[in-house]
Amino acid sequence: MTSARKSDVTLLFTSRGVRLFAFGFLSVVLPLYLDASGLSARTIGVVLTCALVGDAVLSLLITTTADRVGRKRMLLAGAVLMAAGAAAFAATSHAIWFSVIAAVGVFSASGSEVGPFLSIEQASLAQLVPSSRRTAVFARYVLVGSFATAIGALVGGLTADMLQKSGMSARDSYRALLWAYAGCGAILALLFLRLSAKIEAGAAPVGVRRVLGLHRSRNAVMKLASLFALDAFAGGFIVQSLLALWFHQRFGLDIAQLGAIFFGANLLAGFSALAAARIAARIGLINTMVVTHLPSNALLCLVPLMPNAALAVAILLVRASISQMDVPTRQSYTIAIVDPDERSAAAGVTGIARSVGASVSPALSGALMAVPGLSSLPFFIAGLLKIAYDLLIYRGFRSVRAPEEE
Repeated sequence: MTSARKSDVTLLFTSRGVRLFAFGFLSVVLPLYLDASGLSARTIGVVLTCALVGDAVLSLLITTTADRVGRKRMLLAGAVLMAAGAAAFAATSHAIWFSVIAAVGVFSASGSEVGPFLSIEQASLAQLVPSSRRTAVFARYVLVGSFATAIGALVGGLTADMLQKSGMSARDSYRALLWAYAGCGAILALLFLRLSAKIEAGAAPVGVRRVLGLHRSRNAVMKLASLFALDAFAGGFIVQSLLALWFHQRFGLDIAQLGAIFFGANLLAGFSALAAARIAARIGLINTMVVTHLPSNALLCLVPLMPNAALAVAILLVRASISQMDVPTRQSYTIAIVDPDERSAAAGVTGIARSVGASVSPALSGALMAVPGLSSLPFFIAGLLKIAYDLLIYRGFRSVRAPEEE
């Protein structure tokens, strides 16, 4: 790998770390900031849904044109929207404006990746490294994100707690972290400015009809997108923000405790991604996705059945230790089965499908949590739907292998 390519890989990994650090503390702080602003659980769910819907639209516009307009330009546009949206969010206090700003900015309610960044960075990484190393590089990329998210959740919780103990109101302490989130968006813009032209897509075939930036692989990508949407719809019921709210309401855990819990969960999830690359080398990408995902979904259903906080957290952490093994394998598989000039679009379309799938369920989950006796139902809905997804993707794609597996 040339020095220019190594520099680009380093910049992409660094941007991933900065971004997921910000997403990590925002996912813990955001629902508590909205709660401190006087919003009900139902309204908080609506705001989070607006954020996810806006993310889907934004990603659709940017990722399906990135390979033609320029990947670097589109990454810069996403960074600007992240910084500007956070600044506007910190400056308002009305539910309607919260919803509008959440829809047009880049906000992570789950602590996981949102916006156009992931899709374009994955396409760029696949172009910078050989296919034999793609899954391993993606696994490290996921690890960097999980580790950054974990640190962000911990730092966000401890910072808010420290500010409150120093005399600052809860709402103002959360607002301070929103300004820090805007600062992270500005840092991203500076990093993206240093990327070279080597991340850009090569020349596209002339006269090829495209739909959403796709041509040869359109049918396969659309089928994957529909299944990923189901998985994300299920996951939207238990996004990290709502998990934080559930543990706070069910067991009375404070912001510092929640930050520590999600620090541990994200750290375990990140290391599980490294194991996924080794397993995939032995049994294949699709098999790894299914074999590791099924038990994690069964554990999810057990969390609300635990009689105390210690046991519920323990089950959550055990689940986290295997829950992310499907992520680098899923991402690598999507990139592998499409042509090079479809990579941003393929990652974008499947990512958008996940965002759309996840956009509705937080509002439904928030409504369920607001009803006495139904607050634990989202765990069961999420777990069972995710198990259905595992079975369907295995049935539909077990015979479609990545080129390096042939």
